[in-house]
Amino acid sequence: MQTTVNPDLITRAVNFIRSRVDFPIQAAVVLGSGLSELAKVDNPIEIPYAEIAGYPVSTIPGHKGSLILGFQKDISVAYFLGRKHYYEGEGIDKAVFSVRLIAALGIKNIILTNAAGGIREDLSPGDIMMITDHLNFMGTNPLIGAHHSQWGERFVDLSNLYNQQFLEYAMAGAQEKTIILHKGIYAAMSGPSYETPAEIRMLKMLGADAVGMSTVPEAIVAAQHGMRVAAFSLISNKAAGLQASLNHAEVMEAAQTALPRLKTIIDSLLSRIDAE
Repeated sequence: MQTTVNPDLITRAVNFIRSRVDFPIQAAVVLGSGLSELAKVDNPIEIPYAEIAGYPVSTIPGHKGSLILGFQKDISVAYFLGRKHYYEGEGIDKAVFSVRLIAALGIKNIILTNAAGGIREDLSPGDIMMITDHLNFMGTNPLIGAHHSQWGERFVDLSNLYNQQFLEYAMAGAQEKTIILHKGIYAAMSGPSYETPAEIRMLKMLGADAVGMSTVPEAIVAAQHGMRVAAFSLISNKAAGLQASLNHAEVMEAAQTALPRLKTIIDSLLSRIDAE
């Protein structure tokens, strides 16, 4: 598919946001299904995605579709409430629009979140897993298509995509609050159908610990822009073949049970970024 997102469109979006927000932004947090309640800042500035030129609005329940900016103590944060998914059919470049925008705003730190199915036996609904690596089975890559040099290299090294320092920060914060934070490998599938039991068996053999339909394209683009990346999966269900059935409602329900713990971990990570 021909790409439709270009630097001029991103610049228009940046200019609109800068007309509303005049302070530098230190970190961005992209919130997945059912996680919008994590966006708590002082004196919030809310901008609906629909008001931002070219911004693709998600059609999926649990994705509010707003940008909230403000301060958590001394750190300035931009919360993206929901994302565009590749499976919505508007192209992979629309799925990574938010990350292109984050980079153009000068933000160097990004935290990605998602709801995922647990593959590893010790991962249960309500658990939180920090992503240490990924498997891309989406059948595409967000760097395919026209290359714009101002966005970074075409051939991006993903050897250290998920920042080790962020991993240490998050683990330390979880330990301080006696929260169990798992680590693991996330497999990205295109969706929107859930995986078959056979596909889950395949992913397990290949080393995947959890599976979902997002995050990986965003992480790749963040790496292209030279951002530091942390990513968390909220385990919303056991993957196909490991429980009786799958549905989106249980994704939302599991998100609610884990929100306080995930917020604690993310807040701790943000505070450590601010202290650097």
